[in-house]
Amino acid sequence: MTTRRVIALLGKRDAPTDAVEEYCRYLGKSLVPHEISLQIRRVPWDSRGWSESLNALGLQAQALPPYTWFLVQYTALAWSSRGFPLKFLRVIKRLRSLNACTAVVFHDVEPFPGTRPVDRLRRAIQVFVMRRAVTLATRAVFTVPVEKISWLPSGVRNAHFIPVGPNLPIDEPPAAGCTNEGILTVAVFSITGGEAGIVETRAIVACIRHAAQKIGRLRLSVFGRNADSAESTLRESLRDLPVEISVEGLLEESQLLERLSASDVLLFVRGTISSRRSSAIAGIACGLPVIAFSGSETAAPVTEAGVVLVEQESQDELNAALLHILSTPARRAELASRSRRAFSRHFSWASIASLYVSFLK
Repeated sequence: MTTRRVIALLGKRDAPTDAVEEYCRYLGKSLVPHEISLQIRRVPWDSRGWSESLNALGLQAQALPPYTWFLVQYTALAWSSRGFPLKFLRVIKRLRSLNACTAVVFHDVEPFPGTRPVDRLRRAIQVFVMRRAVTLATRAVFTVPVEKISWLPSGVRNAHFIPVGPNLPIDEPPAAGCTNEGILTVAVFSITGGEAGIVETRAIVACIRHAAQKIGRLRLSVFGRNADSAESTLRESLRDLPVEISVEGLLEESQLLERLSASDVLLFVRGTISSRRSSAIAGIACGLPVIAFSGSETAAPVTEAGVVLVEQESQDELNAALLHILSTPARRAELASRSRRAFSRHFSWASIASLYVSFLK
């Protein structure tokens, strides 16, 4: 069988880490057994300008066989510095004019929120761009169930749901959760920056305080993006309790896997959980119970995992959920088992690759 070439097309690189590029890299590895070679390329509009970048894209596409698949990765900020991605449509139109097959992969599935006039304008433009992209593309891939998308008309025939993977080097989840020398460990994988991060840190502090006052000695392991910005608040707010605190910034993928596998529960407070939140999926992949807020995007298959859902901004529910999981080994084991099953069925890269193969071939 001849290996087929597929292009993953990205916009501006995110910093300090680019989760979309990591997604493409893991997807590419999982497509190799299917005789598909996924190559990552970018449209460097932010450094070379749109005209030169589109011309270069056209030359690249012309050098490929007709009907080569391009998986065009969409987030609003990858195609516009301020989230007004109108020129993203020029990418789809250019590929379409050259007889390429295009699948737009929507990592941002909803427009940005906000109440200011500029926010309303940005939201209207993003909805227009996403709707038009669905119309222009051969396929539209959404990382949450299609019925959960507010702006997508019903009955769209080219829409597919494919969840994200964990962006970790893991094929099978651990058989059971591991503890740190008998100390129950709560993991927090990444914190949002800015004001949202302050709110999240307060929720983490309140949750850990409540559990430590009831249970005693605990370990809090915080790592990933913006973790270091919360360190001083965490240490100051928990210094009178028997809580060991470990705060680490960006880690290698193997280190992330180690931290998660050595934990007993993942506390996910970065907004609401859904099948597009790779940091939450990472916890599921490592066989952890996950405590998270429910929201408009929350649905199966993420709800099939060992996820305990609480109402957003309900600190009392969050506190009670963590205390119950930490103090009830049987419940913890049940949730961990559900996470392992859900990962194998829905969130492993092998499962995700098979969904792509269904239309790439």
